[in-house]
Amino acid sequence: MWLLAINPTSGQGKGARVGQEVSNYLADRKIHYRLVTGANALALQENIRQQASAASGIIAVGGDGLIHMCIQLAVHFDLPLVTVPAGTGNDFVRALGWNPEKPLEPLWAAINNSAESVDLGNVDGEYFGAIASTGFDSIVNERANRMKWPKGPAKYNFAMALELPKFKPIEYSFTIDGKAFTREAMLIAAGNGKSYGGGMLVCPDADLTDGLLDLMILNPVSKREFVRIFPSVYEGKHIERPQVEIVKAKEITIEAAAICYADGERIGPMPAHITVSEGALKTWRN
Repeated sequence: MWLLAINPTSGQGKGARVGQEVSNYLADRKIHYRLVTGANALALQENIRQQASAASGIIAVGGDGLIHMCIQLAVHFDLPLVTVPAGTGNDFVRALGWNPEKPLEPLWAAINNSAESVDLGNVDGEYFGAIASTGFDSIVNERANRMKWPKGPAKYNFAMALELPKFKPIEYSFTIDGKAFTREAMLIAAGNGKSYGGGMLVCPDADLTDGLLDLMILNPVSKREFVRIFPSVYEGKHIERPQVEIVKAKEITIEAAAICYADGERIGPMPAHITVSEGALKTWRN
């Protein structure tokens, strides 16, 4: 029996539509499933926990937030996870090779093929599929999360425009696989997957099966240069610039007066201890 978890409000209502398509798909093929609901994320999480022992896997229909939550449960209960994209970012789905515009393809793969194991990142005991980050993007997330307007992806861009003029580089202390150093930086991203923010390839060479994290460090640049660099992140070309460093590592500790996010979810104030968990999640890739 599959547990089907749907976030109907993800993607500004896309979750409800795709969730219905998934339900119909399973029913048409007489595949046994149970819809798990909850009044909020915590209630949904608890309801999945209560039914996990009788389940053969979890199908998550939503955005990165729902999938992030289901990753924790799938690892804890050793269940395979089907990631059906229905959000605005869908970055872990992208890391798995699926097209967010074809949401039923991962479900077809799960029904017809065996799951495989992929790596996860782990920050202070919480797993993440795509990116853990701190710096300018976290400050933008903090601002965006307080904003009631605009809705959707435009909120992040608007928050960025408000925060950039007053942003200053942050001093970070790193310990990377035992090597310690201090650095001022504008943005730090530890990538298990390649992208965040709906396709920004901040760690374009990250690999879900190499047992390593890609640590991207954007060293201090002028505001004008930052604006010039930013569009290139959608193609992963920013790593060609001299201000950008990429380090591959298994274990990273970062200390700073800053906030850490992972998969778009707020982890909390630094310090952050980030590791790779090799083969921790059973899922399907394209």
